Amino acid sequence: MNIAEKRIPQDGRITTEINGEEVDMRVSILPTVTGEKTVIRILAKNDANLNRSYLGISDHNNELIDKMIMVPQGICLISGPTGSGKTTTLYTLLSEKNSPETNIITVEDPVEIRIPGLNQVQVNVKAGMTFASGLRSILRQDPDIILVGEIRDGETAEIAMRAAITGHLVFSTIHTNDAVSSINRLIDMGLEPYMVNSALVGVVSQRLVRRICTNCRESYEPDEYEIELLHLEPGQKIYRGKGCTDCNEKGYKGRIAIHEIVVMTKKMKSLIEKRASEEEMRQLAVTEGTQMLQDSARDLVLEGITTADELNRVAYTID
Repeated sequence: MNIAEKRIPQDGRITTEINGEEVDMRVSILPTVTGEKTVIRILAKNDANLNRSYLGISDHNNELIDKMIMVPQGICLISGPTGSGKTTTLYTLLSEKNSPETNIITVEDPVEIRIPGLNQVQVNVKAGMTFASGLRSILRQDPDIILVGEIRDGETAEIAMRAAITGHLVFSTIHTNDAVSSINRLIDMGLEPYMVNSALVGVVSQRLVRRICTNCRESYEPDEYEIELLHLEPGQKIYRGKGCTDCNEKGYKGRIAIHEIVVMTKKMKSLIEKRASEEEMRQLAVTEGTQMLQDSARDLVLEGITTADELNRVAYTID
């Protein structure tokens, strides 16, 4: 980053050591009318926490993910907004697949966590190394599993889909609001429904909600709105953080993911072929075992892991 330049947005990174642990900080600077605004994303560089139990994936959703990643070829997508933990989930699934016999190649922008055994490629747009060009080269490297950091355009989507239907297992991310809308997003990018049906294995949509601080957690009587939102029984209590020195008086400490998983079935593929509406696909997904984001967050509220405010902030929907 150019510290003398204050007129344009800049991105950079810092690697430092805190309490004996190497930490990678991604820095983004945006010039505003009142001065430069800075956001720092902190990433622990070790992969000790790359396991599903740490991510908070429920037993039911673990079964659906197992179905997705057991297939020998196809594409598995993770959807969600920026900062929702998509990359961490992808790395977790890749770590499970990582072995000396498996040739795993990734193309990322940027490479956030370095994992031994993976061939990780950094996107460099200025040098002509884009997701699409990198993916074309990767296919000549005889990969078993491919990770494409993000599907941003129709060209990348088409190459990834063709890789998936020619004997490769592909993982990638896509920016959509939920799992079902990811399917239509691919079609909007120019892919034919038959190609989506042939290649797509499933979609995982996720968000991050804050955990209630376990040191100051307390139960309380919900108000009428919370009773209706959470479908509570009379007298049933929920939890919140009171605020303490351990959580810096916030009432929250740490985060946990909520998930919505749609696995491609024959019935779902039939709806895609007919170009059915998102609502029809969503209703079918629920009947086939998909738990919506709001329901996943509701379960965490009832278990005392997060709050009703977090459900509203992250997964509120208009019925």
